[in-house]
Amino acid sequence: YLVPSDLTVGQFVYVVRKRIKLSAEKAIFVFVKNTLPPTAALMSAIYEENKDEDGFLYMTYSGENTFGSP
Repeated sequence: YLVPSDLTVGQFVYVVRKRIKLSAEKAIFVFVKNTLPPTAALMSAIYEENKDEDGFLYMTYSGENTFGSP
């Protein structure tokens, strides 16, 4: 995603949750270089500190059921 530089990691996760229509009982976590960034960190700061040599910020995500299975 292309996001505004003043967006926080927490706001980014919220946008992703809405776009993929993730239900409230499922958690999603984003990682940058195998580290969970602080939710209050600005995406611009995360980008500057962790961008790849090709200019992209690569993130991975993981999800889990927080209230039982299904």
